[in-house]
Amino acid sequence: MLLTIAERLASIQPQPRRISAAQAAAEKAQHDGFVIDVREPAEHATSPAKGAINIPRGVLEMKMLELVKDPGTPIYLHCASGARAMLSAEQLSKMGYQHVSVVTCDVPTIQKAFD
Repeated sequence: MLLTIAERLASIQPQPRRISAAQAAAEKAQHDGFVIDVREPAEHATSPAKGAINIPRGVLEMKMLELVKDPGTPIYLHCASGARAMLSAEQLSKMGYQHVSVVTCDVPTIQKAFD
């Protein structure tokens, strides 16, 4: 049986932590961490959020091991719709990262929060 994207996202267990852009910006300012844009490079280039590192979902697992070696480091994931960020959060959690959050708003709101 094939799952729709909505069904696939709903099947993620445990569900990733979801936060607003304002909350992510406040937490990052207080606890440091990384803001990761999991969109494709062309998407990121046209509308980047200040301080966000672009690591497309397709290479996330390989690149994160190079970038973030401490599993306790806060990681804030975002994309255009939230779907890629949710799937990315699932994978990072399975890898052992302990503080992974999905920023659940549109890109302009993310840009404004991190400006």
